[in-house]
Amino acid sequence: MATMRAVLTAPHRFDLREVAVPEVGPDDALIRVQRTGICGTDIHMFNGHYAADRLPLVPGHEFAGTVAATGERVKHIKPGTTCVADINIGCGQCYWCRRNEILNCPSMTQVGIGREGAFAEYVCVPARLVIPAPDDVPVEVLALTEPVSCVVRAARKAQASFGQSVVILGAGPIGNLHVQMMRLCGAAPIIIADLSQDRCRLALAAGADAAVADPAQLKQEVLKRTGGRGADLVIESVGSPRLYAFAFELIRKGGHVAFFGLSGPNDTVPVDILRTILEENSLKGSVAGMGEDMHDALTLLSHGRFRTEAFTRATFPLDDIQRAFETLAERPRDLKTQIILN
Repeated sequence: MATMRAVLTAPHRFDLREVAVPEVGPDDALIRVQRTGICGTDIHMFNGHYAADRLPLVPGHEFAGTVAATGERVKHIKPGTTCVADINIGCGQCYWCRRNEILNCPSMTQVGIGREGAFAEYVCVPARLVIPAPDDVPVEVLALTEPVSCVVRAARKAQASFGQSVVILGAGPIGNLHVQMMRLCGAAPIIIADLSQDRCRLALAAGADAAVADPAQLKQEVLKRTGGRGADLVIESVGSPRLYAFAFELIRKGGHVAFFGLSGPNDTVPVDILRTILEENSLKGSVAGMGEDMHDALTLLSHGRFRTEAFTRATFPLDDIQRAFETLAERPRDLKTQIILN
């Protein structure tokens, strides 16, 4: 049986190809994809800024669908099951995998980044990564499980808690999800910063207590809202070395900076070592959700804990994926664009 997939053959170029449905190994599950979101990582790949050496490749890792078939050794899921999937595939044997730190596995790969992904009618993944999802949750909401898992993990790593003051640098899709995650953690106040007035308004609607579009006013606003101390936690969600450096100016003594936004491979940030030691400041990196983060994200979405309207209203069919990527900048009020399949 033939099926369609969108192959990124070179930067800025998708080709639609009719191929055979992927073969299902004994421990695999074949997922019939219904909805796949366009992630910032996909945009970096499309623009040639990331993973260009892996092309041609089918991107897409924020997906939801139904189980179409399973391998002979798979017992815990059955065809017809609504599902999402963890995208992180480790060897399962190394030191890191045994510690459930799969992202550090030397042979780790990811669906849609290191192997064929979900801008396709079907995607094959190890069945152990498939997570059954409620049938009564819209598929466009289920497709947000992976990005929500990323902010769940960031909150967990940063030990975010009630009453903490938080600054989030960047009000794009992931920054908006950080706002909502911090609100669920009980953080207050939550201050968002972005150059886009539209994105700032969306962040306020998502639960931010203040939004700052003028960089020159940000530090003053943070000090005003934290009693002159600075923030307990600053989350950088853009990937700008300049913003990472600025984040350290916004934290209080004993504060934390969460490194989240992906920067270039050789980017560095100067750190005031003496100040960091004397004030007992800290920084923590976080890159993607996995395992328990995915399960927690699915639970939160299934119970309506996230506002998803701005993430689900912009859609394109698979055969129009080239235009979907080329016109992303024309939709600043839509935090995400999703591809409809099947």
